[in-house]
Amino acid sequence: MRKAVILIVLVLLLSIPVTAMDYSAPPAPEDVEDMMPADTESFGEGLWSILKAAVTKLAPELAAAAGSCLALLAVVIVASLLNAMPGSSKKVICFVSTLALSAILLGQANTMVNLCARTVGEISDYSKLLLPVMTAALASQGGATGAAALYAGTAAFDAVLSTLIAKVLVPLVYVFLALGVAVSVSSEELLKKLRDFVKWLMSWGLKTVLYIFTGYLAITGVITGTVDATAVKAAKLTISGVVPVVGGILSDASEAVILSAGVMKNAVGIYGLLVILAIWIAPFLQLGIQFLLLKLTAALSGVFDVKQASNLIEDFSSAMGLLLAMTGTVSLLMFISTVCFMKGMG
Repeated sequence: MRKAVILIVLVLLLSIPVTAMDYSAPPAPEDVEDMMPADTESFGEGLWSILKAAVTKLAPELAAAAGSCLALLAVVIVASLLNAMPGSSKKVICFVSTLALSAILLGQANTMVNLCARTVGEISDYSKLLLPVMTAALASQGGATGAAALYAGTAAFDAVLSTLIAKVLVPLVYVFLALGVAVSVSSEELLKKLRDFVKWLMSWGLKTVLYIFTGYLAITGVITGTVDATAVKAAKLTISGVVPVVGGILSDASEAVILSAGVMKNAVGIYGLLVILAIWIAPFLQLGIQFLLLKLTAALSGVFDVKQASNLIEDFSSAMGLLLAMTGTVSLLMFISTVCFMKGMG
């Protein structure tokens, strides 16, 4: 009788339903849903699919940017011809040409600043949905301490960085551009120093946050392990060269990405990485095109005898470089953090 009772109790216990914890990545934002690949299990294939989708969207932006740069060159050429005419007033020509160049450049810059701010906001908003899921997944596998440390650090730095960009750096970009226009018109030494100081302040702000973030990752032991030195060197050189202003700092954290290349087996993490890339890659390419074309235009303008025009275009290209650094910083911060979670999950 006793054995029968024990058997009945065991059968009842076995009949209790058991479910596994399901961790699902938050869906991609609506504006990048069309860029997401059908197969999100392979990071390499997903990356290639997103890159192709982003490139196909660049044709209109590339045409518009090229048209604006041609308009800038036309203004520079006309100003150069007028300066060569006898009896012409170079101050008047400088003033009028600066106004014409500023009208073209400010329209481009305003579009790019808004694009940068929107991209940073979207990545930050998505991170607030993704990080808790990654934290819970890592904690459920026995990494509660590491998950808590990584989540706390990433969330804090993401909040600081997104607020710094939205509230401080974006307004400073407009201040920098206004000072660049003023320098082009007046050539005042004080204005030049103020312009250079504002540029340094923006660069310093981004670099400081990233130095602290990468230091935090190192102190908490997130970036550890032995990897192939050639692979690490290649990754560092690539990141350092692609992202202006802060690429050298971001490249120091590339070891975490290399270490995790062999453990990207978590569906939540892979999907989250692909969403971050989908949000970031098209704006980054668009800003990169503007940056390169303005650099080229400034170099071509230097051939003509309109130095202030070349300097003004160079200032606007520097602003594009700073916007590239902002978007690259936020996205790579999230990318590295997500990969570190995946490394912990194995």
